[in-house]
Amino acid sequence: MRCSAEFAFLLIASCFFAPSTANSQLTPENRQPHPVHGIVINGITREPIGRALVCSPDSRFATMTDSQGRFEFPDSDSPRELQGAGNSSYSEASGPVITSNGPTVLLARKPGFLTDQNQEFQNVQAGEITLSLVPEALIVGRVVLSSSDGVTPIQLQLYKRQVQEGRAHWVPVADTTSRANGEFRFAELSPGTYKLFTLELLDRDPETFRPGGPLYGYPPVYFPSANSFAAASTIHLSAGKTFHAALSPVRQRYYPVKVPVANAASGLPISINVMVQGHRGPGFSLGYNDRDHTIEGMLPNGTYTLEATGFGMPAAHGLATIAVHDAPVEGPAMMLVANPSIPVSVQWEFTGTQNRGMSARLAQGAQYANVRLEPAEDFGQAPPIYLRPPTREKSNSLAFDGIPPGRYWVHVYPAPGFPSAVSSGGIDLLHHALTVTEGSNAPIEITMRNEGAEIDGTVEGFSNVLEKTQGGNESASGSADSVPYHSLPYVYCIPLPDGNGQFAQSPVGRDGHFNLIDVAPGSYRLLVFPRQQPELEYENPEAMKSYESKGIVVRVVAGQKEHVRIPMVSPSEQ
Repeated sequence: MRCSAEFAFLLIASCFFAPSTANSQLTPENRQPHPVHGIVINGITREPIGRALVCSPDSRFATMTDSQGRFEFPDSDSPRELQGAGNSSYSEASGPVITSNGPTVLLARKPGFLTDQNQEFQNVQAGEITLSLVPEALIVGRVVLSSSDGVTPIQLQLYKRQVQEGRAHWVPVADTTSRANGEFRFAELSPGTYKLFTLELLDRDPETFRPGGPLYGYPPVYFPSANSFAAASTIHLSAGKTFHAALSPVRQRYYPVKVPVANAASGLPISINVMVQGHRGPGFSLGYNDRDHTIEGMLPNGTYTLEATGFGMPAAHGLATIAVHDAPVEGPAMMLVANPSIPVSVQWEFTGTQNRGMSARLAQGAQYANVRLEPAEDFGQAPPIYLRPPTREKSNSLAFDGIPPGRYWVHVYPAPGFPSAVSSGGIDLLHHALTVTEGSNAPIEITMRNEGAEIDGTVEGFSNVLEKTQGGNESASGSADSVPYHSLPYVYCIPLPDGNGQFAQSPVGRDGHFNLIDVAPGSYRLLVFPRQQPELEYENPEAMKSYESKGIVVRVVAGQKEHVRIPMVSPSEQ
């Protein structure tokens, strides 16, 4: 048995021991033993977890918990390592010694359990530590097909609602194939919101399939019985929950589809997306025949929008709507259109003598601007689009090249200053999405300023964080020097819906203080969490309503310096 990076693991400590060198020798004189013992518990029930593996990431140090969930790395007169470390074997005969060359991190693992995201940081040197795992969630069920034998293996996909840049999107997380009896199982799922569906399956049962005759198949069915991803019901999972789902795809006749691409160049890579009733989502698929320059495949009755994306220079796209109604479909021809480019202009309006000089220098070298476009689609993980670098030195010629038509959020990262205005064609892009259409689009205009506000603050209850991380070690009490930054609290500066502020965030220092600079004038709610919150939908006013009684509200104007003291949001309130 081996503990490695591929296992779900729990980060408990970081770098508390003196660094070692490749040729260092452990001797009774230079050895610094740190006996460690503790317990692995269920983060939900708080019950001990027996027969869990506790180890270092490099597998040099490992042991198993006993029936009461307890483990120990005892002190000893001579350093020892795990027998067979570095290969697939594992011996419980003797536990390793925790020395100055000992593990910098301890991990816990057991099948059926996942990382506890609410695990508190703990100092390994404290001696007694608690490692927390949470039980996995499951989605199990059965797919029953309306065929003669009732069941046939079929592929299923699972999507999860995940937050990126403060906004939630549906992203694929797992797939599986049902067994011969139709049963399926998705394991090792973390708490969250999911959508489940089957993929297309053509019916080629030798008892019913006739070459040259009608072809039948099973279109995707979205749990519980919807015909599109957008209409599917959501599945809400909590830790340890098992959700039972049943799906029943209906056998339908499929018809050949062929749509010519009139101006496609040979060898041009083209991907095809099939949208049902104008809604993006997974499920149906068609292919591209480069030899004949045609989109080909089979679809059941319905109305579909075909979207072709060409990955040439320049990038291109095309759209065609077809209706399948009890007959094959051929045409109409699709034309590929080059994706548009949008120029970007940046105005640096800095105040002060020195800052005016900086503003002039930045205007001459627009490469200092840090701007990108994030697709605003609810579905999928389309990559962001970045600015084209200036074509020559000290040029202020910036543009987004080859943007596929659609909606985008414009992100401007201050370097330095803050964006006081971002617009295109009169649309305020700080609060609304940019719509990119075929042909000519209005330029994106950005104004950067430096007369932002400053918010300096301290965190109430920060000493409690230290107490938990030090594990009662008196020598470390009151100090956060050994606490890694990823385990320190995090402050979020979230604009109020009726204000003109812009989101900002910052880690809290090891002294319990934080400092936000170049904060755009506006109204904010300040929240402090025990650690980073990657799933916080701070761009969704509905999702943030649950925090209306948390943190504090501040209103700042240009040049203001505000001093605040903020209570921490407890894990139970998140």
